[in-house]
Amino acid sequence: MSPLLILRVHADLRLGLGHVARALALQESWRALGGQACIAISGDDRARRVGGGTHPFLDQPLPCEARYLGEDLHAPLPEDIQSRASVVLVDQWDTSTAFLQGLRPLKVAVMEDDTDAHETADLLFQPFLEGVRWPDHPVKVVDGRKVRPFETTSGGCRVVRGSAFIVVDKTALDLRPKRMPLQPLAVHKLLVTFGGSDGPNLAQKAFDALARLASEDRWRGACTVLAPNGIQGEPFPGCTVVSGIQGLTRRIPDFDAIWCSAGVTLAESLCMGIPAAVWGQNERQHAILADLALANGCFDLGMGPGADLAIVREALAQWLGPEGQDNRQEQVRDGMALVDGLAASRITQELWKLAGRQG
Repeated sequence: MSPLLILRVHADLRLGLGHVARALALQESWRALGGQACIAISGDDRARRVGGGTHPFLDQPLPCEARYLGEDLHAPLPEDIQSRASVVLVDQWDTSTAFLQGLRPLKVAVMEDDTDAHETADLLFQPFLEGVRWPDHPVKVVDGRKVRPFETTSGGCRVVRGSAFIVVDKTALDLRPKRMPLQPLAVHKLLVTFGGSDGPNLAQKAFDALARLASEDRWRGACTVLAPNGIQGEPFPGCTVVSGIQGLTRRIPDFDAIWCSAGVTLAESLCMGIPAAVWGQNERQHAILADLALANGCFDLGMGPGADLAIVREALAQWLGPEGQDNRQEQVRDGMALVDGLAASRITQELWKLAGRQG
């Protein structure tokens, strides 16, 4: 019988649909191993749409089973799907010990946790929160099993860390260039997106910064600004404001660079060799982005909601222009090394083993 994987996610104005996008990539990889998947989702109207079986980004049915659990972040799993499942992956940013214990007797895995709640789970994936760059060697033997440096334990939970577990859509892997792309002297086409909800309204602040650069003739490129909440002010020459972009992953390679926050879109950009300037939407995102920037995967512009636009404009003018070419080229090289596009396969193989399946 095919093992059932439950992907427990949440979607609201704060989280957007990034966790759903990750679940879609993981269910595809899990089904390729021979399993079945169910996306169990809580949250707002977008979550209700996904739980009703409709793809969040396309006007078509989901490729796997789905269930809407209501608005509560910690809504329990219905007994009828919990009783059929072999393993559950909790990927909703916040969790609790009581919530994870309520998932037993299933095998329980967690995606990202900066509390102690995961210590009651079996497996924790930490692609960001404990640093992104971890070597494969040296290998040590613990209890008769080979353990690599990216692996540790926390309480009774096995923890795997680093960028090898940063998930992207399979489309990003298919579009990944065979050779490292060469950066133009200056950025001619820039994509600006801070997610499908953009709660902190960063698109407006980014628009204001770019409009000022354009008015001072310090940047002459074109930009597309994804602004789900709209923009105040007339678009400057070369600027296009849109409320959404269908098939965003396939559109990313059309641009020379991207300005975004933490999330799947950033990971896909790194995988496909598109240099990224980043704004954290909150303290937790900022810590994630700072680690990526330390590994030279992106250009860190700090905390977006409290950013000093004068400083941001100066940094952007350098990065977008000829002076930033070498920097952008190095970020392409190191970003592609960090995100190779194979994380979904690594994660589902770990889950497959956790479910007690071999081969």
